[in-house]
Amino acid sequence: MTKQELIEAVLKNGDGTLTKKAVTELVDGVFDTMAKTIKKEKKFTYPGFGTFSLRERKARQGRNPQTGESIQIKKSKTIGFRPAKSLKETL
Repeated sequence: MTKQELIEAVLKNGDGTLTKKAVTELVDGVFDTMAKTIKKEKKFTYPGFGTFSLRERKARQGRNPQTGESIQIKKSKTIGFRPAKSLKETL
């Protein structure tokens, strides 16, 4: 699903009082708030859906697939998602 498809779905499920511009701002605001919360608190939980959490990957040795040369891969951060039990049961 793309951002535009999400906005259209929210519009369709609404009661018709919100404009497309308002829904777009709302969706952008939700995701912006989620991103800031994950960065600050290292976790964002939405009951019934799941938990997004900040994960850190350790530095490690890797290999260049073209040359076979060993390389050092730096530590990095990523976001993990763990679905809620109720969401997993509906899949």
